Amino acid sequence: MTVSEIVGHLTKHAVRPSPQRVAVMQYLCEHRTHPTAEMVYSALLPDYPTLSRTTVYQTLDLTCSIGMAQKIVIEEGEMRFDADVSDHGHFKCTNCDEVFDFFYPQATVFPKPAGAFEIKEQHLYYKGLCPTCRQSMKMKKRGHRADG
Repeated sequence: MTVSEIVGHLTKHAVRPSPQRVAVMQYLCEHRTHPTAEMVYSALLPDYPTLSRTTVYQTLDLTCSIGMAQKIVIEEGEMRFDADVSDHGHFKCTNCDEVFDFFYPQATVFPKPAGAFEIKEQHLYYKGLCPTCRQSMKMKKRGHRADG
């Protein structure tokens, strides 16, 4: 999403596109790392010394409420944010804590609860080892066996 698209989306939803709000959303769009609010704050603070944590938290909540971003909760007590609001899943590495996107065919059918439930959100996530960490652990095990 370009800066002008961010400004247009905010304006369309009657939200004043302040430089801080635009910067928060631009960061999410440019850094596909699924950051926490604290990560966004720390990254933007050098360029926006008057930026407050409250502004970052409120902006992230606001962008989620108007469909510009989504909240991701894979670990209890850790809220991350994603500018990609399309249907996709997430994989969190339990070693390096990176969160990766994965995409599945739109025709994929997931079980729905029986009854008259109205589904507002659907989340799919996995936890495990990313390829880099998995390879690193294999190498450590091989090295350990060779030493022993």
